[in-house]
Amino acid sequence: MKNKITIATRESLLALWQAHYVENRLKEKYPGLTVELLPVTTKGDQILDRPLVEIGGKGLFIKELEVILLEGKADIAVHSLKDMTAQCPDGLTIAAVTAREDPRDAFVSNKYKSLEELPPHARVGTSSLRRQAQLLHWRGDLEIGTLRGNVQTRLRHLDEGQFDAVILAAAGLKRLGLADRITSYISTEDSIPAAGQGVMAVEARTDDRETLELLSFLHDEDVASCIRSERAFLAKVGGDCKVPAGIYAVPKGDGVLHVEAFIASPDGKKLYRGEADGTAAKAEEAGTGIAEKLLDEGGREILEKLSKI
Repeated sequence: MKNKITIATRESLLALWQAHYVENRLKEKYPGLTVELLPVTTKGDQILDRPLVEIGGKGLFIKELEVILLEGKADIAVHSLKDMTAQCPDGLTIAAVTAREDPRDAFVSNKYKSLEELPPHARVGTSSLRRQAQLLHWRGDLEIGTLRGNVQTRLRHLDEGQFDAVILAAAGLKRLGLADRITSYISTEDSIPAAGQGVMAVEARTDDRETLELLSFLHDEDVASCIRSERAFLAKVGGDCKVPAGIYAVPKGDGVLHVEAFIASPDGKKLYRGEADGTAAKAEEAGTGIAEKLLDEGGREILEKLSKI
């Protein structure tokens, strides 16, 4: 067995929390194992003055980590799965997905208790086209402002009065011990999450069988079947944050998955939504099937227009 594992991670507090979580689980499972962290500042962390959609998409948060893995400078990388593109680069694979933390979006405000209480033309901060489209679909009067940076930076922008409210992932706030900042939760029916939201993914080299075996105890198969469905949907609709789309798969028991998904225009004026049941054994088919349905209903036209921008 390997006697040392190096974990590549972003330098944000949330990314480090996730890396330390995997580090501690590995040390508990293998007391003789040495685990080291290799913190990296990614391009996505460096460029904060423009929306992700303008600078290359969410893959900017993980590309440098994946290069380090492929070069053999680290054995694994720990990601928020929602930050990953729909397919891993050649030579890399998702070795394990963890149990899912709260998948909901969180409404955070110092003045208002919920989205419903926001006054007309309130300014709401988010970094996500997915959130923006759903917010504007329900409240077309809202003014959406780009919100970049780590969790603490985003909260600071709120506290400085730049926004009336901000929308963040509940999972990140909870992992950082900031659940008390959550004013209210937005249900997964009102704001369908991003593919993989609330799940941590451990990425490794496909040919590193020893490391893959070491990580197998971290893998949650029930979550994995949901993730296969969600990522199949993501791949079918384009697989990046440039697409205002979301999907959430839930195990219903007896090998059945319930899937809800949407595709929308960035301004929220057009939103195509659907739900379906599938099976864990054919999870990818459930994700692909609902993607094809939404594309046929009008989602394809939206994506074609976005591709020309």
